[in-house]
Amino acid sequence: MLSKNEEDYLKALYYLEHEQKLGKVSGRTLASHLDVSSASVTEMLKKLKAKALVEYEKYGKLSLSKYGLEAAVTLIRKHRLWETFLHGHMNFTWDEVHDVAEQLEHIQSKKLILELERFLEFPSHDPHGDPIPDAQGKVRELKRSVLSSIAPSSICRLVAINDTSSASLKLASELGLSLRDELRVVNVSEDGEVTLGIGEREARVSKDFTQNVFVELI
Repeated sequence: MLSKNEEDYLKALYYLEHEQKLGKVSGRTLASHLDVSSASVTEMLKKLKAKALVEYEKYGKLSLSKYGLEAAVTLIRKHRLWETFLHGHMNFTWDEVHDVAEQLEHIQSKKLILELERFLEFPSHDPHGDPIPDAQGKVRELKRSVLSSIAPSSICRLVAINDTSSASLKLASELGLSLRDELRVVNVSEDGEVTLGIGEREARVSKDFTQNVFVELI
């Protein structure tokens, strides 16, 4: 059985490798993402390598092994199912569910997660638009772009918001945005702020917001 800390490292590696599409990463990149010291990362990598969960050479790049990838995807599956449950059935807003799901994702009961998925009627996406891995560990590939990369005059559809950015989720709520809403990129300023067309109105949002919002072009 893995410790909570070990699982957190595997999930962080998955995020960097597969969701940020960085491929193999350095220990320094992992340390920066987790906001821990390089010494802490080195010590943890030794433990994970001993359990055949990472492929790692001293001073080299690292990546998840086959077994590490399976463990990480299982953790993400649990996290996103719990987020879906909290949002849909426990009166949590989409900017509140992440921190609670971070605690619940470490529950080890396989039957509980299968029954949770059944209770939720096998959802494909969590409240933030991220795909939920199925029981076999398959993850749907999404064709989406970060809002900050969309050119002026483009029309796009909101498909996901980074669930670790509570500020972006709160702002999206304040703007009355929901997944699948249509957005128009009216203008992009020199400092990266974006003027969005939302229905009949316009709103100016920060560069940080646009880097945490994912869309698909229409």
